[in-house]
Amino acid sequence: MRNYFRRFTVSLALTAIAALAQTAPTFEVASIKPAAPLDMMKVAAEVQAGHMPKIGARVDAARAEYTYMALKDLIVTAYKVKPYQVTGPDWISTTRFDIVAKLPEGATKADAPKMLQALLEDRFKLAVRRDKKENPVLALVVAKGGPKMQESAEAPVAIDENAPLKPGEMTTDGPDGPVRMTVGKQGEVSVNMGAKGSMHYKVDPATMTMHLDATQLKMDGLADMLTQFTQIAGGGGRQVVDMTDLKGYYQVTIDFSLADLLAMARAQGMDIPPLPGAGTPGVAASDPSGTSSVFAAVQALGLKLEQRKAVTEQLVIDHVEKTPTEN
Repeated sequence: MRNYFRRFTVSLALTAIAALAQTAPTFEVASIKPAAPLDMMKVAAEVQAGHMPKIGARVDAARAEYTYMALKDLIVTAYKVKPYQVTGPDWISTTRFDIVAKLPEGATKADAPKMLQALLEDRFKLAVRRDKKENPVLALVVAKGGPKMQESAEAPVAIDENAPLKPGEMTTDGPDGPVRMTVGKQGEVSVNMGAKGSMHYKVDPATMTMHLDATQLKMDGLADMLTQFTQIAGGGGRQVVDMTDLKGYYQVTIDFSLADLLAMARAQGMDIPPLPGAGTPGVAASDPSGTSSVFAAVQALGLKLEQRKAVTEQLVIDHVEKTPTEN
């Protein structure tokens, strides 16, 4: 019996050593280039024609493309965290890159985040650590009078990646899985986020507003969406935490000022030219940070945002180079 346990212990030790000796998966070949400024006329033409602009992450079993992505977005994708969880220099939010990489034989889409981690650590000399600390947050709570949203009768269904695309439908990789989109010729976009719910939005040029209808949306999903708006506003952006205690799925209607949203995007370093007629009533941004639009939209839902503190997990960047090593 003693020999059995000795052999068992040795076997465990060898297994642990073998596991430690395994190297992280890496891309076979990877090209990293600074992203060129967006050609907004070209982007608008693609949207009008019903095509998805080539921006963001696209990964399959053979190839990974990360187009016009800020270094912070690449870190978020690689380490599977939210943007508000990344603590680092401000420039990582505005410095953008195009990455094209080849996956090794036998790899899958699920391996891509780890390979992107290895790429960032190798080429940008990225060094990170995880930490927990108390931070100011915006608590999403129910306002006096109760919520003004209709509850959905059914829960959303996850997207089957193997299901064929519908006519005019396109697919992209979102932070929580595949996303399918249909772009109309009048600037209307339908987004199927699977288990996260669905959204439909359109721009009204006359009023310079973006109208968004979401169905089967959970409150944590709404909090994530609001966090994105507050975060791209710049240094004042905070994490929005769901504290509503609402457990259902809801239909949500929101109207945002388009000028405010574009101002927020410019603050994030996106190359967006001024709108025609900028400076005229209804076109100029009413709030350069866009946060007033967010608060107003939340109030219309019978909810409100309160300043509180909460412990959040952070991915702290100890070191990162602005320029990657050569391809």
